[in-house]
Amino acid sequence: MSNSPLAQLAANGVSIWLDDLSRSRIVSGGLRDLITNRSVSGVTTNPTIFAGALAKGEGYQAQVAELAAAGSTAEQAIFEITTKDVADACDIFAGVYERTNGFDGRVSIEVEPGLANDAAGTIKQAKELFAKVNRENVMIKIPATVPGLEAITAVIAEGISVNVTLIFSIERYRAVIAAYIAGVEQAKAAGHDISKIHSVASFFVSRVDTEVDNRLVAAGHPELKSQAALANARLAYELFESEFSTPVWANLAAAGANVQRPLMASTGVKDPNLLDTLYVTELVAPQLVNTMPEKTMEAVYDHGIVPEASITNNYESAREVLAKVTAAGVSLDEATEVLEKEGVEKFIISWNELVETVDTALKAAK
Repeated sequence: MSNSPLAQLAANGVSIWLDDLSRSRIVSGGLRDLITNRSVSGVTTNPTIFAGALAKGEGYQAQVAELAAAGSTAEQAIFEITTKDVADACDIFAGVYERTNGFDGRVSIEVEPGLANDAAGTIKQAKELFAKVNRENVMIKIPATVPGLEAITAVIAEGISVNVTLIFSIERYRAVIAAYIAGVEQAKAAGHDISKIHSVASFFVSRVDTEVDNRLVAAGHPELKSQAALANARLAYELFESEFSTPVWANLAAAGANVQRPLMASTGVKDPNLLDTLYVTELVAPQLVNTMPEKTMEAVYDHGIVPEASITNNYESAREVLAKVTAAGVSLDEATEVLEKEGVEKFIISWNELVETVDTALKAAK
């Protein structure tokens, strides 16, 4: 185990979080096994993941029957079911949480995607989810939409740890960092113990290549395919280093504040022609999180070649790649704007599927 590529990845500073959660994983002991055998130190969820788990129905029948008997709506049932899974997963990761002083051992649960452009609604539900899970190591996922930025600051200010999701562009990432720092400042002013507040900023990777590559092919430059996503992600890490090296941040850090760690999400390859470990092994740096689907995790475990570093030594080449993409007539700003809109829409579709699945299960249980 100690010599596995995943163990090497963790030793090189990357926290490995599984991008999946289900009750069957929890009750079977499979989730605990991943901590021991795959160096997994956290879990992330989203509406798509829960929709898939609940559609299979494994382990949910008893709770669905109880909720049906109580007259719960589909939305109420989803709240109860998902928060139970997340609370139970938090308990499984409690040891990791203690051992890493709160940086890892984290389990994320997302606000309803339909609230992506509703700051007040997001803040309200974030507080409700945090209170219901009632575990210190939970993180509330909030999308990095413009209204989401306001919510991020407000929720952090309440002393609640946040996983900021759906970040595609460097400029939006800059705004996310600013929102986090503002929240920490407000939390400190309100008397919260800011050493207990943690955050990650989830920067999406593979989807950037999918969108940009389609545009490059249309522009007649297929030779530039499969390079933009890594370049974009690497420059995001450079921004992380810069923004958390300022005098303002130094003062907060001296008061106990924790950096908002960059998280690489959407790290399963979409193009079958690419190496299946690409978005993991080519994104190695200290204080990084990589949340990966199990298929990608197993690929890295089986045949990943993990370098000591693959981000900080590639800043100049990353800039060159993005300059070539721009010169080819492809706007990264336009591509990432489309991706954010599509990202929200896809999660709303998954949420609606989740509601329909649960509604059907509730009716069948009556």
